[in-house]
Amino acid sequence: MNITVIGGTRGLGRWIAGFLKGEGFRVTITGRDRVAGENASRELGVEYCPDNVRAARDSDVVIISVPIENTLDVIREVAPNMRRGSLLVDVTSVKEEPARLMEELVPEGVDVLPTHPMFGPRIRSLAGQVVVLTPLRKSRWVERVVSFLKDRGARVLVTSPEKHDRMMSVVQVLTHFAYISIALTIRDLGVDVGESRRFASPIYNLMLDTIARIVSQNPYLAYSIQVYNRYGERVRRGFIGAVERLEDLLRRGEKDDFVRWMSFAAKCLDDVEASLGRSDKAIFALNKELDVLKDSVGREVGLKHIYSGNVHVGVLESVDPDFAVLRVGKRRVKLKVSNIRVLDKDELWDWKVKNLPRRSYDISAMFPEGCDPEIIRSVIEGLDGVVKASVIDIYKGDQIPLGMVSVTFRFEVIDRGVYEKVKGLLEGFGAIIR
Repeated sequence: MNITVIGGTRGLGRWIAGFLKGEGFRVTITGRDRVAGENASRELGVEYCPDNVRAARDSDVVIISVPIENTLDVIREVAPNMRRGSLLVDVTSVKEEPARLMEELVPEGVDVLPTHPMFGPRIRSLAGQVVVLTPLRKSRWVERVVSFLKDRGARVLVTSPEKHDRMMSVVQVLTHFAYISIALTIRDLGVDVGESRRFASPIYNLMLDTIARIVSQNPYLAYSIQVYNRYGERVRRGFIGAVERLEDLLRRGEKDDFVRWMSFAAKCLDDVEASLGRSDKAIFALNKELDVLKDSVGREVGLKHIYSGNVHVGVLESVDPDFAVLRVGKRRVKLKVSNIRVLDKDELWDWKVKNLPRRSYDISAMFPEGCDPEIIRSVIEGLDGVVKASVIDIYKGDQIPLGMVSVTFRFEVIDRGVYEKVKGLLEGFGAIIR
């Protein structure tokens, strides 16, 4: 299947192109900057085409992933040129106008699927991520896309473009507006954020991390989300009104009214107990990995940088809430705890198998003649530290006592000390090492 991602040279479009390439599709990306496009195509292993229309004509699926303010123009450019039986998708944060325009302009026999992935390009997989689909009509493509996304662990929501935009006026417009306002207030007050974290509860730190995640994103996208959602202004006015009302109650010392309004606010948040549970889990998860690191000081660990994907394996020398110091060979590596993930036992072993040199050993042992060498081989291969094992020789002859058989095993290890473990295992079976 040929898939074109218009705007696939950066941001979410680039992530989509890389993801679909990894799923085995033939992917083409387009972008106005030819140099950026050719660089991205080499890095992702996809094709680059400088012409949106030509790329669209040759594709089974076209995904428009451009800034919101450019989306309608790109739809006008490519929609009329789609071939029969193909699918046109957009992935912007507003859905009403793109959905209407795509349906209006595509030729007969072309399906349209307005889509909003509720995540950014920093995610590592679709598992657990929400994808909102807003088709105006049923089609075979909708069912195929829903199945594809669910098979990869995504949470799929199918709704109308209007309901999507109304919900996004709260989920995105309101929350972004509030978070940006808090960040600006902290700045205007001259607060030392690092110092404030030393005094903070876990929930304050979690809030700061959430705010930082929002304000560090593309500010042009944040602006577009605010102004292109037609319900946004009403929501912002409601927020400002609530802030002014609370400030007025506090200024006038209206304690009972403040308490009543705060109680109303808690009730409107639906299942507060579930919210407390989720936030407790988030706090627990943040603390748990730090506890794991503290318990691992002096031992070998594998630490993966969650953004670059680089893995560092070595002996953990020290750890505090901010940094972990790892000795890797003769050098020390200092890593931010917030940016790393501790590899579990299986992940660390897989990394070693792929990245460290191996040593190969042969060992011969005599067993009773009725033994099954293949079962013994599988037990050897199951030992910690053995990469793989094979039977290379089975021998009965003058040097072998009657009723016995000599079996030679070849096994690969990363740590030479594993040889003694294999020898001890065979001796434990009652074998005589030759």
